[in-house]
Amino acid sequence: MSTDAQDSTAPITIKLSPVEKIKQESRFLMGTIDQELADPIDHFNDDNLQLLKFHGTYQQDDRDLRTELKKSGGGKAYSMMLRCRIPGGRMTADQFVAHLDMCDELGNSTLKITTRQTLQLHGILKQNLRETIKRINDVELSTLAACGDVNRNIMCCPAKRVGGIHAELEKFTDELTQALAPRTPAYHELWITDPDTGEKSLAGGGEPDARPVVDEPLYGPTYLPRKFKCGIALPEDNCIDIYTQDLGFIAVVRDGKIIGYNVTVGGGMGRTPSAKKTFPALAQRMAFVTPEQAIDVAKAVIIVQRDNGNRTDRKTARMKYLIADWGIDKFRAEVEKVFGEKLADCTEDDVHGFDDHMGWQEQGDGKWSYGLNIENGRLYDNDQIQLKAALRKVCTTFGREIRLTGHQSIIFCDIDESEKEKLIEIIQSHGIPTTEQTSTVRRWSMACVALPTCGLAITESERRLPSLIDGIEEPLAKLGLSNERFTIRMTGCPNGCARPYNADIALVGKAVGKYTLFAGGGWLGNRLAYIYKDAVKDEDVVDEMIGIFAAFKANREGEESVGDFCARVGEERLAELAEQAPKP
Repeated sequence: MSTDAQDSTAPITIKLSPVEKIKQESRFLMGTIDQELADPIDHFNDDNLQLLKFHGTYQQDDRDLRTELKKSGGGKAYSMMLRCRIPGGRMTADQFVAHLDMCDELGNSTLKITTRQTLQLHGILKQNLRETIKRINDVELSTLAACGDVNRNIMCCPAKRVGGIHAELEKFTDELTQALAPRTPAYHELWITDPDTGEKSLAGGGEPDARPVVDEPLYGPTYLPRKFKCGIALPEDNCIDIYTQDLGFIAVVRDGKIIGYNVTVGGGMGRTPSAKKTFPALAQRMAFVTPEQAIDVAKAVIIVQRDNGNRTDRKTARMKYLIADWGIDKFRAEVEKVFGEKLADCTEDDVHGFDDHMGWQEQGDGKWSYGLNIENGRLYDNDQIQLKAALRKVCTTFGREIRLTGHQSIIFCDIDESEKEKLIEIIQSHGIPTTEQTSTVRRWSMACVALPTCGLAITESERRLPSLIDGIEEPLAKLGLSNERFTIRMTGCPNGCARPYNADIALVGKAVGKYTLFAGGGWLGNRLAYIYKDAVKDEDVVDEMIGIFAAFKANREGEESVGDFCARVGEERLAELAEQAPKP
């Protein structure tokens, strides 16, 4: 890479937003977190809350309890959400069991599989935060850079295929994770160093250099203007939603080998409806890179965003706004300037398929993987379903690799032919529907956490979507659409953590008890949806969706999907057709 890139230590002359000032004065993310950890108060101050995100944790409170606590004169029920960094969603059975232990012993007894192939622990009390992060590192995982204004967990196809291009993708994912990781020693000093002895231990966060780091060579003292997300996909399998990523790599395969990647830039789902300057965006195709160029080009993209992204307004600080302002040609030229040479144009290769990797799939080595659908990624035990107990049993019985998908589900790997019945027996004996017993619409749906713990949530999402699916399964069956594949995604606010804006149909929290209904995206993920109806009351959502399905059944052309149909007819015509179509 060229040494002509702007010096990351150069003083910033623009007027910084409050968060930028916090980062700049943080001593590379240390702040006063160590002092607050020693304070018995149950929450952190606002400045440290911004810095804690880089360490993988957010402060939350139980909003179900707010009114009750206020009436009794109490404060908020504070706790921490802790997110792990798991590149490509690949874990050992022991690492997964360790998370099950922590959610029971230190959290609120549930575990969440996220839409970015990682795990979230909820309900961690402040006094247990250091122990929890230490235990995650003890099993050679990390929370560093799982959140914050840095590159976050890198997504990659989770399918286990022995040898060949999947092994190349996994190797690239791991190398890119290391190359784009923050170098600050603050993580180890806060969470891995014994506070009594000062002794450091080898951990999943990475061993600190012998010489103390005094700068971030890639990120600089204020890191990035906003969060940054990266993914790696195959043209025939866009299971990680490549066009929603800030930076994407679409593998270009010739004769069974990856000869390079088509690089995409500028995806991002978040928007603020009250701020017209904000919008969701799909990434744009920028250039082709060889495997040898890929990591340095990724760094160049980050440097361009670091030095030119908006640091005065966090609402428009994502890289998608820089690209919208400059245009893709200027952005590419700046990347080439930092990289030090011209890049080739993209090949014709693009996404054209999507495999969710559910059910039984051959690995290519005589063994099998089994993808189990986990509704909205939430792992819990109750009187009807014992998801945590079942997964613990699978892990301890087989001891095989676990993989998490971008659709919040789980894949059990390395299952012998003779073991397949045993695996299914464990699943069913714990009251869990197998993937084969799960309806198509439920299998292709997902939701963000939302209420009660997310501070940004306006409406329900994870707790509402299951009953919403209950309400449309029978009408879909009567319309003969039970096997129709389409995505339904639901979020409690417009930030779009469940990637709603490119789904066939989506519901986004608008106001208390009301949703914006989107239509016209698609399961392939390469087209944005449009607003079909705004401020739909919760009690009317199911009827509105049934109207769309009835219109689709009566007016589809050929084999077009639900999203293709909605995109073809457009907003006004769709409303007319939904009104006219006979309802089941």
